[in-house]
Amino acid sequence: MNRNLWLLAICQGLFLTNNVTFIAINGLVGFSLAPLGWMATLPVMGYVVGGALSTGLVAKTQQRWGRRASFQLGLLVALLSALVCAYAAYSKNFWLLCAATLVAGYYNANANLYRFAAAELAAPAWKEKAVSLVMAGGLIGAVAGPNLAAQTRTLTVVPFMGAYLALAGVALLSIGVLAFITFPRPAAKKLHADGRPLREIMRQPVFIVAATCGALSYGVMNLLMAATPLAMQQCGMPFGDAALVLEWHVIGMFAPGFFTGHLIKRFGALSIMGVGVLLNAACIAVALSGVDLHQFLIALFLLGVGWNFLFTGSTTLSLKTYTPEEKDRAQGALNFFVFATTALSSFASGVLVTTSGWQLLNAGSLIPVVLTGAAIVWLARQQRHAV
Repeated sequence: MNRNLWLLAICQGLFLTNNVTFIAINGLVGFSLAPLGWMATLPVMGYVVGGALSTGLVAKTQQRWGRRASFQLGLLVALLSALVCAYAAYSKNFWLLCAATLVAGYYNANANLYRFAAAELAAPAWKEKAVSLVMAGGLIGAVAGPNLAAQTRTLTVVPFMGAYLALAGVALLSIGVLAFITFPRPAAKKLHADGRPLREIMRQPVFIVAATCGALSYGVMNLLMAATPLAMQQCGMPFGDAALVLEWHVIGMFAPGFFTGHLIKRFGALSIMGVGVLLNAACIAVALSGVDLHQFLIALFLLGVGWNFLFTGSTTLSLKTYTPEEKDRAQGALNFFVFATTALSSFASGVLVTTSGWQLLNAGSLIPVVLTGAAIVWLARQQRHAV
């Protein structure tokens, strides 16, 4: 492991600080400003939809200008959009808030490539561990995100305006850290060697399962995480309790990063992803058992660990499906599926939790969890028959 990886892990942590703070406050700010209650999570959805819409553009900027320039551009967008969010909260403009989070999605699409950049900063034998280490950097966000939201929400007279201003500072800090990372130069393009068309890459069974599991695991995680602050508010719990639950959820998401790579190398990606499916099922079982603080806490922690196993596993699995010449289009496609699924879950979380309740939301989550497990079993059988 080298200095570049540790710095990239810090950038990942600052990225998650942004995301967790957005999750903690956007639904609540949206609920206070939205014309109708079911629109509460539209600002959360806007962030993800913006990411989905930006995947193609990000792939082109990465290909043309390289990792560093594209990542820095994403951070500049994060800085400006956070300032617009602060103004939207100040002016009580719901639709401006939605528009600002939609634009911030460009940063989301960029920073979601940190995990792929990690594999390029390590020796071939360390790729799984490099991806896992950079994912572990999200622990910074686990602690900083909920506490930043809790400590800055009353920093100004306008609720949560201070949190958005603090996120602008987080973006500035990340710009400074990224400046010290040395990314490998893109390989020189060979004449007439642009790699396979995207449709051919996407037809591979390994790619299909990596994309499916990455998208569904992120969708389930976001569905439950985005709804949690609203569900806890409906149960009469203070914002501090919601911040605590989100903190332990994100610890569950990224603390395993210090050893997930070792587990994948020893037992294989599919085995670890299978454990992730079981942890997601356990999360839903705990959530359905009641709505006390400890049940929210345990359920969201299990959800975080399950997501880590599934998402890290699907990322390492996908590394086998494309060549260096094909990486931009393949990674862009993988991220698009993640963002599209997460956008749907962001919208559904607000609608379901405000109209049908926390219990039905969790029961419905069993469907994508079962589909994820079925995809893993299908690929395992495909590989067994191929031997």
